[in-house]
Amino acid sequence: MKRTTVAILLLVGLTNLAWAQKDDFKCPDDYGFYPHHISCDKYWKCDNGVADLKTCGNGLAFDDTDPKYLKENCDYLHNVDCGDRNQLEPPVGTPHCPRLYGIFADDGKCDTFWNCWNGEASRYQCSPGLAYDRDARVCMWADQVPECKNEEVAGGFNCPAPGEVPAAGSFSRHAHPDDCRKYFICLDGTPREYGCPIGTVFKIGDSEGTGSCEDPEDVPGCEDYYGDVDLKALRKLGL
Repeated sequence: MKRTTVAILLLVGLTNLAWAQKDDFKCPDDYGFYPHHISCDKYWKCDNGVADLKTCGNGLAFDDTDPKYLKENCDYLHNVDCGDRNQLEPPVGTPHCPRLYGIFADDGKCDTFWNCWNGEASRYQCSPGLAYDRDARVCMWADQVPECKNEEVAGGFNCPAPGEVPAAGSFSRHAHPDDCRKYFICLDGTPREYGCPIGTVFKIGDSEGTGSCEDPEDVPGCEDYYGDVDLKALRKLGL
């Protein structure tokens, strides 16, 4: 056998031995939960001084912030500071879930995101005018989310050009073309979608770029927006 081959086999053997020694974990105490040295989704459970290697659900990581190591807590990956524990199990996915656990943006609509738990996806939608920010993992104004285009943010609505609505200055209100309850506010040329309180609809003002939320019966064309809903009862409940 060539010396080079022998050297490679020896190196591989020593490497495997080193990993085996690292995984030969000894419990610091009789009972507790301890992070794995290189894996963020693995941890050691010690019971009567006996160590048992555990793995969090796919998309979860072991939270090692308990100084007493008494908490067995697997949390979403984005909530855990893994530090040097940078290895993870390969992704296991289902529709809308790149991993079995986690919160993920929708691939097609920027105002939609999915909460995945054990591969079951629950759909959530941001409030009108907001979109899901993949980094901050919260709903923000859609124009502040890079993945959103104007077609999604405002349904293709474009604010009037500077000076086109002279009385409004940098701020103006505009009716939504398809929904009586919704309207756009233009701030320095950027449209943001808003919604009137339940029980009201948007009424265009006397001058261009103005308007307010009013009772449906006072807005021509929107009288039947709420159908058979008892608006008086809604208002008494403060909805």
